[in-house]
Amino acid sequence: MKKFILMLTVLVSVALSAFANGEGEGAREYVTIGTGGVTGVYYPTGGAISKMVNKKSDEYNLKVTVESTGGSVYNVNAIMSGDLEFGIVQSDRQYQAYNGLADWDGAPQDKLRAVFAIHPESITLIASDDAGIRSLEDLKGKVVNIGNPGSGQRGNATDILTAAGFDIEKDIKAEGLKPSEAAGMLQDGRIDAYFYTVGHPNGSFKEATSGAVATRFIPLEGSAVDTVIADHPFYAKSVIPVQAHYPGAANEGDVATFGVKATFCTSSDVSDDVVYSIVKEVFDNLEEFKTLHPAYGVITAENMLEGLSAPLHPGAERYFREVGLIQ
Repeated sequence: MKKFILMLTVLVSVALSAFANGEGEGAREYVTIGTGGVTGVYYPTGGAISKMVNKKSDEYNLKVTVESTGGSVYNVNAIMSGDLEFGIVQSDRQYQAYNGLADWDGAPQDKLRAVFAIHPESITLIASDDAGIRSLEDLKGKVVNIGNPGSGQRGNATDILTAAGFDIEKDIKAEGLKPSEAAGMLQDGRIDAYFYTVGHPNGSFKEATSGAVATRFIPLEGSAVDTVIADHPFYAKSVIPVQAHYPGAANEGDVATFGVKATFCTSSDVSDDVVYSIVKEVFDNLEEFKTLHPAYGVITAENMLEGLSAPLHPGAERYFREVGLIQ
């Protein structure tokens, strides 16, 4: 009897150890998606993807969680370190990371992999109406939030300001706030304007245009924008739908600007099956996915493969070949 109990104990211990290490058939995998600030589109996008996959958690043996993060640069670095399995990253940051530019100067992130693109993101500049700002050039001498360090919007703001001839250290009083803080600071009169690269409609701009202080969106157009687009092919012209989404703004029409795309990224270390499962769930249910946020209205299966500058993850490529999206 003692030998039997000892043998049973050993067998149970081995089984538990295998289960804990994910060696048993059907062991569930846990992955996390890095997003952005809670007022942006990244956070609900991560939530939408996780919700769809988790509905079939038993089928995929997969559980997806979401983490609010500092944005694109943080997400790339966390994916590369293994702290995150997936992250939402602006198309420009994906390009820079894979090619060893900007924040990754001389250190290309060669394990970064693209999964799919999501919604377009407009580089948006809003200002208090009484600050006298009607164009980019009017920012000189003003207090302007260009975004928190490591964020995509800080890089975008720097690109357009530099192209317009600004010395960011001298020509403006630059602040480094998160978007969730910027709207309140604008309404309190503590900043004159702020940049935010995001899909529309957006909670930060709804807050900024609904307060006692009148605000307006500032167009980003002309030679400076043309220069930025010529120098950086991941940018494209876009329009902010002011009339549809922000009736409290002082603008009388929609506003011209330019932007990037949000992209879903991972690492080459993440398994093909995990990536395939997530891609399949999103693309097989694309019409349902598009209803989860107004920013997704212009998404198509075809344009979700645009704006990707890192190699496709093999798990994503497998799905896209199966359905004929790539040959």
